[in-house]
Amino acid sequence: MRRLRNVKIVATLGPASSDYPTIRALFEAGADVFRLNMSHGTHDDIRARHVIIRQVEADLGRPICILADLQGPKLRVGTFANPTGEELIEGAPFRMDLSTAPGDVNRVNLPHPEIFAALEPGSSLLVNDGKIRLTVDTCGKDFANCTVTVGGTISNRKGVNVPDVVLPLAALSEKDRDDLEFVCELGVDWLALSFVQRPEDVIEARTLARGRAAILSKIEKPAAVKAYDAILQVSDGIMVARGDLGVELPVTSVPPIQKRLVRGARAAAKPVIVATQMLESMIESPVPTRAEVSDVATAIYEGADAIMLSAESAAGKYPIEAVTTMNNVALSVEKDPTYVQIIEASRVVRRETIADGIVSAAREIAEATNIKAIACFSQTGTTASLVARERPRVPILALTPLMSTARRMALTWGLHCAITEPQDRFKGAVLAAVKVARDDGFARTEDLIVVTAGVPFNVKGTTNILRVAPCDERLIHSVDPG
Repeated sequence: MRRLRNVKIVATLGPASSDYPTIRALFEAGADVFRLNMSHGTHDDIRARHVIIRQVEADLGRPICILADLQGPKLRVGTFANPTGEELIEGAPFRMDLSTAPGDVNRVNLPHPEIFAALEPGSSLLVNDGKIRLTVDTCGKDFANCTVTVGGTISNRKGVNVPDVVLPLAALSEKDRDDLEFVCELGVDWLALSFVQRPEDVIEARTLARGRAAILSKIEKPAAVKAYDAILQVSDGIMVARGDLGVELPVTSVPPIQKRLVRGARAAAKPVIVATQMLESMIESPVPTRAEVSDVATAIYEGADAIMLSAESAAGKYPIEAVTTMNNVALSVEKDPTYVQIIEASRVVRRETIADGIVSAAREIAEATNIKAIACFSQTGTTASLVARERPRVPILALTPLMSTARRMALTWGLHCAITEPQDRFKGAVLAAVKVARDDGFARTEDLIVVTAGVPFNVKGTTNILRVAPCDERLIHSVDPG
């Protein structure tokens, strides 16, 4: 099965998409990556979905990437004496404290001493996805006296965001640690880390994962935006989590932040997902709004590696239609000549290493001649990621003997991942690349492809060979009889 687009589609699984027929239909409609949301469902639910995905993978013969999204710490207020909550009026005082007494119109429990430890006068507290805004007047180790600056109804266990300060909270709660170990043992390919504020959060998750899954950092807090370069350096990938960013920052600042985060990840040759509310109306409607289609198209024009569906595919009425819509938008955008112009104008050319030079030359040769594809061999996925960073106009065949590598690479822009036999000589690599190019419909016998690899084989970071190869095995044998 060959995709006719480069951007990848991430589909979240949930109650609306938990059985084999639906998950297979989602993949056939265009989903390349399945997201398991650890905020919802039991370990048994997650395990069952994982088993089905791997069965679909085996039945269709294509590597499928699985992303487990960890919940992260959840900050919530306590409960109220009035079960329907209280109406907070703009300008009124309101107190949050550690007292467990039921809340009223004047105060409520906030069972997070870490928040009080970090607050300062002037800090903001956002409740219920920012619908209520409080400004801290005075605070101590167990209280914060506030003024209501944006009023509304506050009720039991509504979420709290603290946008102005770095909270002394680890990105991994005890639940997250249990979930991380569970999904790593299960065999997921990527871990999405929530509540990232600093690079140390990513390093902790990487230590716990012990190489069993790649680490993708969700940028959803102002502190993460400020520390983005350092977080990117220690991450394997990035998710632009626009939902919480739009709560904790002015919504007008999210589009330029999205562009900066995407370009930074592209320059670092690390996959980046644009997520949240992309086709939200399709939770209830079989067709999206024009604004949603434009939003999806914008992420594709920016060169994002992947675009993501959340509730649309997990709990919506039209999960398959949502994936189909994303697929069709991607096909339309990538056929647009303006898309090529934008992608090439935003390309970051790096030639700091031999591998950088090889992949850059591969793209230039492919685009200047009648080359049908660039084939790259990769043990870890690094070489394939460098080729993808070039955003070439021709398809990229990412070849590896390791299923784990093929699955992880399925998240990256433009990569058609295929499993090959282990190679110890370059001629064997060329023959394997030719076979994949022909069998999967990228080239015919009379065509040429570019092949990149590293000698010695099976050693990370040794990409040092580029060859233009015919897709006729007889010509390969005649040129290189050994």
